[in-house]
Amino acid sequence: MKVQIPDFPGLPDRIGRLRDFVYNLWWSWNGDARELLRSLNPVLWDRTDHNAVRVLRETSAERLRICANDPDFIRLYDSVMARFDAYMSSRTNWYDSSFPAKEPFQFAYLCAEFAVHGSLPIYSGGLGVLAGDTCKEASDLGLPFVAIGSLYPEGYFRQVIDADGHQLAMYERFSTTDAPILPLVNEDGTRFLVPVPVGNREVKVAVWKTQAGRVSIYLMDTNIEENEPWDRDLSARLYGGDQQVRLRQEIILGMGGVRVLRALGCQPSVFHLNEGHAAFAGLELVREQMRNGTSFEEALEATRTKIVFTTHTPVKAGHDEFPFYMMEEYFRWYWEELRINREDFLRLGQTPDGNSFSMTILALRTTGGTNSVSQKHGVVSREMWHFLWPERKIEEVPITSITNGVHLPTWLAARFQSMYKRHWGPDWIHSHDEATLWERLAEIPDEELWAMHVRSKHKLLGFVRERARQRIMAGATSPGLTLALGPLLSPDALTIGFARRFATYKRATMVLEDRERLKKILHDPLRPVQLVFSGKAHPADEPGKFFLAQIFMACSSPEFGGRLAFIENYDTHVAHYLVQGVDVWLNNPQPPKEASGTSGQKAAINGIPNCSILDGWWFEGYNGTNGWAIDGTQLSDAQSAAALYDLLENEIVPCYYERDEKGIPRRWIALMKNAIRSSAAQFSSRRMLKQYLAWLYQPVCRRASETETAASS
Repeated sequence: MKVQIPDFPGLPDRIGRLRDFVYNLWWSWNGDARELLRSLNPVLWDRTDHNAVRVLRETSAERLRICANDPDFIRLYDSVMARFDAYMSSRTNWYDSSFPAKEPFQFAYLCAEFAVHGSLPIYSGGLGVLAGDTCKEASDLGLPFVAIGSLYPEGYFRQVIDADGHQLAMYERFSTTDAPILPLVNEDGTRFLVPVPVGNREVKVAVWKTQAGRVSIYLMDTNIEENEPWDRDLSARLYGGDQQVRLRQEIILGMGGVRVLRALGCQPSVFHLNEGHAAFAGLELVREQMRNGTSFEEALEATRTKIVFTTHTPVKAGHDEFPFYMMEEYFRWYWEELRINREDFLRLGQTPDGNSFSMTILALRTTGGTNSVSQKHGVVSREMWHFLWPERKIEEVPITSITNGVHLPTWLAARFQSMYKRHWGPDWIHSHDEATLWERLAEIPDEELWAMHVRSKHKLLGFVRERARQRIMAGATSPGLTLALGPLLSPDALTIGFARRFATYKRATMVLEDRERLKKILHDPLRPVQLVFSGKAHPADEPGKFFLAQIFMACSSPEFGGRLAFIENYDTHVAHYLVQGVDVWLNNPQPPKEASGTSGQKAAINGIPNCSILDGWWFEGYNGTNGWAIDGTQLSDAQSAAALYDLLENEIVPCYYERDEKGIPRRWIALMKNAIRSSAAQFSSRRMLKQYLAWLYQPVCRRASETETAASS
């Protein structure tokens, strides 16, 4: 198998390696590589939201020739290519150094969505961002890692808000020629296809490949002429369609994912199922084992030595369930092949009420190791799934906790990375998961850190104003709509950010509970405050869309005087500006429903103190010196809102506006440094992935080895 790389007419030979380079998203988390691509065409770079493939394709041949003859560009080009080559070929990465005599393991990561970069819009939110960060970190550490998911040509939806605050979901098919993906073809140039049984028929899957450094991510696509029209649309949208579509998508992801990996020659030691969407992979592995003559019980036990599973939410809607009649329609043939009856098959995923088949329960019954995504989420999950292990005490339910982390090179502002490089040398990034490194923040002058933050804040507000200008030019003529887009935001006001999915349990509207008190806080003439909101509601989530409309209408209301703003179409591109540019990160979910909340981690590593309910990661991240905890565990929404207003009036606002004779907020900067110091190592994806390796991957591999040894003897 090979990839089919298109030509870029007019690309000079001297910089010809860019033809391959733009398809490896390593450039997206390396500042010098981004600067190289930006310098090709700065205007196009900004206009395309940093889409390297489009920049290279749409830059004129004349401009490319100028770059190829520019000594400064060539110097940067040669430097980036040399560093990229060293990275890709290095055998001195952490994994090889830590396990020099290791067995030839391979870890396969299955997930419904991947957010590696915004130019590949096949994600909706936190699950995809975590998957993208995991792949990048696996590459940086040198893990033998491969990932597989689905290509959604229409991706998730593009959000537009009308003048009445209604969310409009716009589905637009993205151009595969403009995305950092390449089709897999056979040696004779024909398309590489893998058949996947879906019910009583066969669906063919084409495969695309994107590269995240050393990690290959394979994306399955059913939109090919060999399939029937209804199957061609099967992979069109992420989380789109009815239950029938969702079930068929998850058959493709789980069973198809295993079959594609096998067709590619991959023999993973561990299959990591990131959420229950991929749980049918377990059934496919059982089927493989039974082809070797084993019984169903033996095959199921052998499968448990190959699977680890991450559960992500305590919210019921986050766990897919399908009615039994639908499972019978698609799996009657399958349980016959497994040589079990209908009742035994359905029992693998049967919910406590006996009426549905749960993907999470299937994953829990077929896994060799399960984790939650924060310590508190672990407590909630062990109680939630205790009925599967009734003979055990709740605290002995086999679900461990590995708290989510974020890929620091992706989410830490480039100016901060340059600052650390100046003070600590170029190798600081290789030890960023060591807490001792961050004690050296004392070496960074307050004035320098504050100047870096102010620049990030100005960049955010410039981005908001440009977005507003573009929307106005496109016809946003309503005064209220224009006001909501944020053109009146001030760089001198304390700026609070709230950006996440608009699920009702996240309580976006809580801050509006007492509008008069909020207005008093916002409109203080000497100490003004402003809030920036962003986020999408699922198209089928009517209560979530209602919450969003309430927020948007408040942003468009003259009573708030432009101190509230909403950024449309929240994605990773918008998120970078927000988590680096606001002054405070707000999060006020209904506990204990926040499993992790990695957006707050992204803000914290950029020196943005969190103000949050003690739930998810903040339950273990808050230490009293790095932000604020909202007392909301046993309180109503109104009481929690009052606690938030108290914090703003009595602690947050006074601290922010307290300045010395040089105009420097020393006490605030101490908070910023403590936010970084307490989060950069502890809540990094590097720490997270090392824990996955030590706590789940290696134990499962050892059990597999012990099982094989026992069987052979």
